[in-house]
Formats: sequence, structure tokens, C-alpha cells
Amino acid sequence: MRDTHAMTGPRTQPERDAATVEIMFAVVTGALLAALLFFAFASPALFGDLDRAVEKTWVTAAGTVAGAGFLARVLQVLWWLPRKRRG
Repeated sequence: MRDTHAMTGPRTQPERDAATVEIMFAVVTGALLAALLFFAFASPALFGDLDRAVEKTWVTAAGTVAGAGFLARVLQVLWWLPRKRRG
């Protein structure tokens, strides 16, 4: 499947503006999802009375899950959704 934008020449200003909005939407919603996931997974460490090593493990796991959630959301918005819209 070929990219039609490469064959049509430079993008117009409205197309560039739409791309900027889409990128910002992906980053902001990804950051919100990451914060929610981090809080959800780190809450035992934040609010529980855990051993220091266990607490560090929870926080590390929460950071990993949050990072994966951020990446998945950004990829979903910027890669998978536009392909579904094009058909």
C-alpha cells in the first residue's frame, strides 16, 4: 500500500495544523493514561506499609506499565486510527 501524501506534493497549512493537533492529542492522552496507570499500579507502594525493596519493585513495575501505556496510546492515535479511517 502506497502513501498518497508522498505523491501529492507538500501539505497545506490546514493539513499541517491537523497533524499538529493529532500529535498533541496523542501525547496529552498518552500522558494522562500513563499517570493513571502509574498511580493505579504504584498505590500499594504509596499508601501501603511495605518493605523498602518491595516498595521499589512496585514503583518500578508501575513505571514500566505507565511507559507501556503511554507508548500504546500514542501508537494507537498516530498509527492505527488513521489507517482505519482511510479504509
